[in-house]
Amino acid sequence: MRIGICTIELYIPDANSLKGKRQVLKSLKDKIRAKFNVSIAEVDENELWQKAILGVSCIGNGNGHINAMLDKVIDFIEGIPAVQLVDYKIEII
Repeated sequence: MRIGICTIELYIPDANSLKGKRQVLKSLKDKIRAKFNVSIAEVDENELWQKAILGVSCIGNGNGHINAMLDKVIDFIEGIPAVQLVDYKIEII
């Protein structure tokens, strides 16, 4: 059994307040949970209103499946116009 962890840094250009940031992130997290069945949460930069660090995790039998799943999540995020992907890192334990 393997666990995949992806740390994602996002820039939210249209967020004018923490409330605006939360609305964008809530929508994004709900869509990702529904589409990919992964765990996702904001893990850092909670007080900055245009920057977010998300953590995504999934579990699987092999590295290939986990990498494919997390790559699909990254591709999905890149297609969302409300956020800009700054950086990401995938780890498999």
